[in-house]
Amino acid sequence: MMISSTNILCAFVAVTLLLLTHSVAIDIDVAIDKIDVAVPKCDLYEGSWVFDESYPLYSSNICPFIIQQFNCIGNGRPDLQYQKYRWQPNSCSLRWDGVNFVKRLRGKRIMFVGDSLSMNQWQSLACMVHSANPTASYLPPKTIGLLSTIIFPDLNVTLMYLRNAVIVDIVTENGSRVLKLDSVAASSRQWLQADILIFDTWHWWLYTGRKQTWDLIRVGNVTVNDMDRFEAYEKALTTWGRWVDQNVNSTRINIFFQGVSPDHWNGTTWGMPEVQRCGGEQNPLKEPVEDSKSTTKADIILKKVLLGMKKKVHLLDIITLSQFRVDGHPSIYGNLRHRGMDCTHWCLPGVPDAWNQLVYATLLAP
Repeated sequence: MMISSTNILCAFVAVTLLLLTHSVAIDIDVAIDKIDVAVPKCDLYEGSWVFDESYPLYSSNICPFIIQQFNCIGNGRPDLQYQKYRWQPNSCSLRWDGVNFVKRLRGKRIMFVGDSLSMNQWQSLACMVHSANPTASYLPPKTIGLLSTIIFPDLNVTLMYLRNAVIVDIVTENGSRVLKLDSVAASSRQWLQADILIFDTWHWWLYTGRKQTWDLIRVGNVTVNDMDRFEAYEKALTTWGRWVDQNVNSTRINIFFQGVSPDHWNGTTWGMPEVQRCGGEQNPLKEPVEDSKSTTKADIILKKVLLGMKKKVHLLDIITLSQFRVDGHPSIYGNLRHRGMDCTHWCLPGVPDAWNQLVYATLLAP
């Protein structure tokens, strides 16, 4: 494909801005190759949420794969309008064709690796495939250890979810859980089973106390009780990236990384300090909001690590488009008793459906 000098200049400027913003030392030629120099093609992540009467793409009452935590309608959420919004890029159309999707992926295995937001996206994709191919047989989710699998035998498509909230290894030694920031030896054993890998990590990195999933942190031969969590997060991502560069055949395996999914815990950030977090919100915001400086910092670190990798990884840059969707969380409708508040996960149908449409559009791109 011929590339115009204007496009090369645009790409060079884009890379330079990234380098200045994130202070990343990286080979310019490699960086330009990573950022598509076909600048005029559609930016899938610049757009808005539009109301669409044809939505949702599936019904939570019919899809057999949604756990209660994400089944907001089943838990009694009275408003339905939040299901009617579709992500619309500014300069192209983003549409889902579930029949074409499975034709392209026949014989393929898709694996989501990460925390419960990966599960959110995995169950969304299973519902999207099921709704588009309603007569196709399926096997109910089967879980062995940390790996859950949904198989569509007629379609010859397998969807997997491997729970690993931190991507790197956590091992038990002398009764203590040790977070090994420089190892994915145990975690990666199952990754190469897949043809498409979609990774995610962030939300568990800041937890302390009872929610913290480790007792000690180890890097090389050095073991500590704790360290700066952003530094730990970057070290883990760097370890993961090194494994990808050394072990993945990118002509066979497509790799995606789900960007940082935003929370909506603080109504002050969207101009409504009186609201009970995300509870009661029924429409997208007019502008995206930054609920947490930590989320933004984590997103910058992720992009820095991806930019420094040799192998190509498709970033699902979902942070900004998801920041609009204060209405999309379960809030009190993550259970039948309406107890607690969830402003982290997403109702299904909902926002993760758009993430999966972005995966589909990326796979279609030349």
